[in-house]
Amino acid sequence: MALEWVVLGYVAGAEAIMVLLLTLPGIDPLRKGLISVTRSLLKPFMSVLPFCLFLLMDIYWKYEHRPSCESDSCSPSEHLRHQKSIMKSQRNALLIASALLFYWLLYSVTGLVVKIEQLNKRVEKLKAQD
Repeated sequence: MALEWVVLGYVAGAEAIMVLLLTLPGIDPLRKGLISVTRSLLKPFMSVLPFCLFLLMDIYWKYEHRPSCESDSCSPSEHLRHQKSIMKSQRNALLIASALLFYWLLYSVTGLVVKIEQLNKRVEKLKAQD
């Protein structure tokens, strides 16, 4: 079960790097190629949404079927295992939230950068006409 979390972590990291590169000032020569690469990767990265939903349902199912360890009948090792399970679920939920947030940011920033490029071309055309 750890492989899907590794894949989701890599996807969230790739999204974060692309958002960072799109928003860095001073890399105008690379921006045009980076925009085309990002736009072509938005559709494959869309598969993150149902994947995150599946993983969120997995976390919920594990939460509902987790043995409770609230009484004094639990041994210290069972109590520790219960706490570790809760911490893993919280970590995984945070990873899901970050992957979804970075996808949304990447989608929004890419759209804004494309609009800025189009507006810059219009301004250049208008300056050339004058």
